[in-house]
Amino acid sequence: MAIKIDGSYFKDEMGRTLLLRGVNLGGSSKVPVVPDGATHKLEGFFDHREVSFVGRPFPLNEADEHFRRLKAWGFTFLRFLVTWEAIEHRGPGQYDEEYLDYVRAMGFKAGEHGINLFIDPHQDMWSRFTGGDGAPGWTLEAAGLDMTQFTASGAAIVHQTHGDPFPKMIWPTNESKLATATMFTLFFGGNDFAPLLKVDGVPIQEYLQGHYLNSLTKVIERLRDLPNVVGYDTLNEPLPGFIGWQDLNAKGGELTLGASPTPYQAMLLGSGFPQEVTVWNIGLVGIVRDGSTRLNPDRAHAWQAGRECIWRQHGVWEVDAAGSPRLLRPDYFRQVDGRTVDFNRDYFVPFARRCAEAVQAADSKALIFVEGAAGTPPPRWPDAEPGHIVYAPHWYDGLVVVTQTFNRFIGVDFLTQKIIFGLPSTIQRSFARQFATLKQAAVDLGGAPTLMGEFGIPFNLYSGKAYRSGDFHSQVQALERSFEALEANLLNGTLWNYTSDNSNARGDLWNGEDFSIFSRDQQADPQDINSGGRALAAAVRPYARATAGEPLRMSFDRRSGRFELAFRHNPQVTAPTEIFVPAIQYPEGFTVEVSDGTYEARPEEQMVVYRHGLSHEEHWIRIKR
Repeated sequence: MAIKIDGSYFKDEMGRTLLLRGVNLGGSSKVPVVPDGATHKLEGFFDHREVSFVGRPFPLNEADEHFRRLKAWGFTFLRFLVTWEAIEHRGPGQYDEEYLDYVRAMGFKAGEHGINLFIDPHQDMWSRFTGGDGAPGWTLEAAGLDMTQFTASGAAIVHQTHGDPFPKMIWPTNESKLATATMFTLFFGGNDFAPLLKVDGVPIQEYLQGHYLNSLTKVIERLRDLPNVVGYDTLNEPLPGFIGWQDLNAKGGELTLGASPTPYQAMLLGSGFPQEVTVWNIGLVGIVRDGSTRLNPDRAHAWQAGRECIWRQHGVWEVDAAGSPRLLRPDYFRQVDGRTVDFNRDYFVPFARRCAEAVQAADSKALIFVEGAAGTPPPRWPDAEPGHIVYAPHWYDGLVVVTQTFNRFIGVDFLTQKIIFGLPSTIQRSFARQFATLKQAAVDLGGAPTLMGEFGIPFNLYSGKAYRSGDFHSQVQALERSFEALEANLLNGTLWNYTSDNSNARGDLWNGEDFSIFSRDQQADPQDINSGGRALAAAVRPYARATAGEPLRMSFDRRSGRFELAFRHNPQVTAPTEIFVPAIQYPEGFTVEVSDGTYEARPEEQMVVYRHGLSHEEHWIRIKR
C-alpha cells in the first residue's frame, strides 16, 4: 500500500485517509547480538569495534512468525530501529555490509506480509557507553574521552559497569552528565562551542554529523527500491547537551534522579576533582531530595591520557596557581557572539534540514519523520517542504513509567510535568488534551501529519507481580489510557515496543526496561498467535484503517466492545472504508449498524468493509459484540 501525505493526513493511492497503527521494532535492537549486548552483561562491553547487530530485532528465520503476529494484531506500520553503531561500529567509514544486507532482508520480508515501515536511527543518551545506545564507541574516542572511566569519574551511569540492581529509570539522568552532554554539544554545536577541536583536520561537528549522515545514507541505498519502506527519522529524541544552559552551577535535565551533579560539577569530576553532589530519589508522587554523596573520591579522569577537558581548553573553567578549579563562564553555552542561542532554531533545525536533504538525495520519495526531545514542542521549521515531513513526537504516562505502579486517580501532564489528581475520567481528559496539544503543534512543521512515534507502559509494574500471578489488569488499564487519548485525537501511532527476546527476568535487555507487548515467558501455546501477548485487551483494538473521506470521531469501549466511527465522505473517493475488527475483542462475533449504504463483514480478514451512501455527507458505523 502506497502512503502519501495530503495536508495533515496520510492517504493511500485511492485517496482514502489512513490511520496508521504499529509498534517500535524492537527494544533489544539497541544492543548487539555478538557479543551478547544485554546491558547487565559486562563481558566484551568495551570491545566496541568487534560487534554484530545481525539478528536485531529478530533472526531472519523467525521473521514470518513475528510479522504474522503483528499483522494479526493490526500493527501494519512499524517504526524499525537501527543504530549508527550497528552500521559503522568497526571504525570511521567502515560499514557492516552483513548488517545492511540483513536490514534489507527484513524490509523485504515485512513487505511480503503487507507491512509498511519507516526507519528510526535510534539513540538514547548518545551511546551504549554513556548509558544509552546509538553512536559507535569510536565517536567518544575522537572527542578525547575514555569510556572505561565513566563510572569511576561520574561521567555517566552505565548498567554494565554499575552492576545489578540498576536503579529504575536512572538512565535518562545521563542527559546532563559529562559524557552525553559533551557529545551532543559537539554533534550539534561543536563549531560554536568547541572550535579548537578537530579530528583528522576536520571540525568535530562536521566529523560527527558527516559520519552519521553517511551511515544513514548507506541504509537508504539498501532500502530505496522497497515500496513498503516509506521514510526515515532524523534522529531519535535529540538532546541539546549543554547548549542553552543558563548557569553551569544549576542542575537541570528532564529527569533528576540519583547522584546529580551540576554541569560544572560534571566537568570537574571528569578531570579528577571529587565533588559533593545532591542525591534525588522517587517519592510517592514525584522526585524528592535525598541527601548528598561524594563522587570520584579516587580522582579518576574521564579524558584519555594526555588529553584535557575540552571545556577547560575553551575557557569555561580553569585551575588556578594553587590547584583549585574556578568557573569562568557560567553562561558559556547560553550566548554566541552576543546572541542568546535557541537549540531548536540554531542547531537542531539546521541539522534536520541537512538530514532531510541527505535522505531525499538518496531517495526522493522518502518521507522525513521529525521529533524533538520527549515531551517538548516541535522545532519551528518555516521552510519545511509540505508533503514530505511528518511530526513524530513521543509521549509517556510519566508517573507509571517512573514509579512502575498504576493508580487510576493519578496522572502527570507530560508537557508541564505537573501531577494530576481526579476521577479516571479527569485523567483521561487530561491525556487527550496533551495529545491534542502535540497534534496542534505540527503547524510549526507546515501543518504536517502527526504520528505518535513512541508511547507505552512498563509491564513489570509492582516489581513484576503480574508475571507471578498472571493478572495484567493494571497494565491493561494503564495502557488503555494512552490508546483512548490516541483515538480521541484520531492520531497515528507506533507503540513502544515489541521485543522478540523479551524475558520476565531481563525485560527488553536494556537498562532494566520492560515495555514489550510480547514475551516468550508469557507464551503458553506457541500455536496460538496471541499467546505471549501482554495487555492485548488494551493494545489490539478496532480502528478505521482506511476511510473514504475525513474521519470526524472514533472511539472504542473495551468493556462493551462498542466501536464507532463517524466521517465525512469525499466525493472523489470511490474505494470503501475499511475497519480493522480484531477477533480477540469479538470472540463470539459482532453486529454492525450503519447510517446508510452497505457493509460486508470479513471475519477471516478481521475486517469490515463499508460502502457509504450518497444521500448524506456524514456517515457513521457502529460495531458491537
